[in-house]
Amino acid sequence: MDSSLLAITGMSFVLSFIFALGGVGSALVLIPAITWLGLPFAQARSIGLFVNTVSMMGATWSNFRQKRLDYRLGLPIIIASIILAPIGAWVGIHVPTKYVMYAFVTFLSFSGLMILFFNGSKFKDQYREDRPVTGPLLTGIGSGFLSGLLGVGGGGLISPLMIVQGFNPKKVAMVTAFAVPFSSFTAFLAYATMGSVSWKILLFAGAAAWAGGYLGTIVMQKNMRPAAVRKLLGGMLILLAGRMIQKMLL
Repeated sequence: MDSSLLAITGMSFVLSFIFALGGVGSALVLIPAITWLGLPFAQARSIGLFVNTVSMMGATWSNFRQKRLDYRLGLPIIIASIILAPIGAWVGIHVPTKYVMYAFVTFLSFSGLMILFFNGSKFKDQYREDRPVTGPLLTGIGSGFLSGLLGVGGGGLISPLMIVQGFNPKKVAMVTAFAVPFSSFTAFLAYATMGSVSWKILLFAGAAAWAGGYLGTIVMQKNMRPAAVRKLLGGMLILLAGRMIQKMLL
């Protein structure tokens, strides 16, 4: 196993574990880390999408075994994101890389700030228990397109938008983990048909990501305080966005 493959495999496990603590995929951090190892941005996005798929499948399997999933709430998100993710991937391949990078850094900063500073406590003790279609459907449209365009899975958009709509953050984390594999995998297939895939890397990174996502979800459900998770993930994203901006300006 060469050094870059070993590094990507290790990062896939560690980052999938950490980000599963918040119910989101790790591609937001994994993609820039892979590009810093010298891989092309398009290939990094395909790896990020595949890692998101398997890590969130691991998280969802854990939720499924504990009978925590709300399938009906997640279905509108899944249906919309499956349709829009390949469109986003096609746009991402044909738009100049520097513009996609600008969009990536913007989304990275948005996700970090929302995780750190958005306060869903105003909904406490009155979380919605209904299962609407329109709000989750629009959420799926936006997250699906961004998933394909940026290779990030869309969890960083699904979570804050669903919390803003008044749903319990713990339920949102599970619904996000349920929805992300679908948009990620359809976007990944679009990149694969356009030739931006390294199957050897996917095999090792995928296995590591599944294990990390599964274990991270177990730890999140049993041992983690939500505030601690938010500070950890949000801080990581903001620091990474700053580092990317620095590299783009130099």
